[in-house]
Amino acid sequence: MKLKLPKPSFWLITLAVIWAAGIISVVYRFYNGLGAATNLSDQFPWGIWIGFDILIGVALAAGGFAVCATIYIFNLKEYRPIGRPTVLTAFLGYVLVIVALLVDLGKPYNVWHVITMWNHHSVMFEVGWCVMLYTTVLFLEFLPAFFERFRMVFWQDLFHRILIPLVIAGVILSTLHQSSLGSLYLIVPTKLHPIWYSGMLPVFFFISALAGGLAMVIFESYLSARAFGKGIEHRLLAQISRVIAVVLMIYLVLRLQNMVERGAFKHVFDGSSEGIFFLIEIILGYITPMMLFFNARIRESKAGLFFGAVLTLFGLVMNRLNVAITGMARSAGVEYLPSWMEVAVTLSVIAAGLFIFRLAAKYLPVFPREEKTGVHQPPLIEAGRSGKLAMGLLAGLLILVLAGFGYSLAVTRPNQSADAPQAAQAIAAESLEFPAPIEFVQSEESPGQVIFNHESHVDTSAPNCKNCHAGLFSIRASKAGAAAQTRAVGHDQCGTCHNGEKAFNYEESCDGCHMSSE
Repeated sequence: MKLKLPKPSFWLITLAVIWAAGIISVVYRFYNGLGAATNLSDQFPWGIWIGFDILIGVALAAGGFAVCATIYIFNLKEYRPIGRPTVLTAFLGYVLVIVALLVDLGKPYNVWHVITMWNHHSVMFEVGWCVMLYTTVLFLEFLPAFFERFRMVFWQDLFHRILIPLVIAGVILSTLHQSSLGSLYLIVPTKLHPIWYSGMLPVFFFISALAGGLAMVIFESYLSARAFGKGIEHRLLAQISRVIAVVLMIYLVLRLQNMVERGAFKHVFDGSSEGIFFLIEIILGYITPMMLFFNARIRESKAGLFFGAVLTLFGLVMNRLNVAITGMARSAGVEYLPSWMEVAVTLSVIAAGLFIFRLAAKYLPVFPREEKTGVHQPPLIEAGRSGKLAMGLLAGLLILVLAGFGYSLAVTRPNQSADAPQAAQAIAAESLEFPAPIEFVQSEESPGQVIFNHESHVDTSAPNCKNCHAGLFSIRASKAGAAAQTRAVGHDQCGTCHNGEKAFNYEESCDGCHMSSE
């Protein structure tokens, strides 16, 4: 008997090419290191492998906890057909996020340290543990699909009994780390552009992830229905779209109100690339799909639902890339454009997720067997062309984004780092707290006591601790002898600036530092 191989098709050949490029890139990355395979640097260490693969991958999986909570906690059983495809999407999303993270880490073989070396003060520690635990929970939630497929009745009944505790654990864990990903950027008020920096970032990340996760339900259902004839009842998808519209409205109100309170709106219309990217994000990715989903005629159309879901996903992608890349580029003072290997790995991760989802939808009871249709609703766009039109629009939007990133990099040069947003500098100045003055031990031959005061050495309009503490020196009281300390402070520390060029020469002007003890 001859083994039947799948016939080559355009999509199969494209998938093979993407995976080949991804495998080559991963091998090259592990053999030669991050510096050789990527365009990352110490000034810009997080690129698309964090901004896209991690932040977006986790956000798109947010529909899992929302739908499961609706079905099993709020006991709305009519949404049960949505449960498995949503859980599958979430599980694949988290697994691929972990894979992408292992590629991005400088020493991936040390990833197990988070399990044994606890640092409960770190946001990354909390995110790491929540991702591990929630991935396990999602795996357990999807196991009943295997039990049903292979008729393992005992195990199916057993997991049915513990499903609600699993769902509750999943809701808690997902809520924690969806918001904590936004908390990662709370520590960079002087680096993240004021358009996106806010103390409300954890809340914004959570709400936008909720909308994106629900949009993934519509997106995957539409494609699965076209590919396998298996989908979710249109009535349920229409109800989900109404929920997405409400979530988007809440997000927009909170986000815009917060920008007004922080005085960040002036940066939107200042002609900068950041303002342009923000307008693209808000108008195309949030306002437009919200208006579409509030329209009853759009909700009655499968093509309309799919189009709105694509725009919602586009908005989520733009938001995460804007926070991770656009909003950080100017303050970093460097140019970052992903290398072809970074792009290849990201595309490979996406392709792997779509391929595995396709296999699961084909061979496992993920979707209902038949989608019951009621009264025929004419689509806004011809059914045969709707998918191509939506995909073409999405491709056009992505091309526009990439072109915009190129423009952003062209206008954000290293010598423009001094042009960091004034709002970010104001935030830093308001929250700046100086250490107490440092008194150095006075030696016998010293004409007076030396006291180092941060206030006279720091530019409060643009504070940057790294100017001195990134490797130059660390001024502190020393336990060494007075004479040794005087020489060390004068030559190795203060003398790096007080050399007669940057500031007065410490050897020629003793009175500049030493205060008379009389």
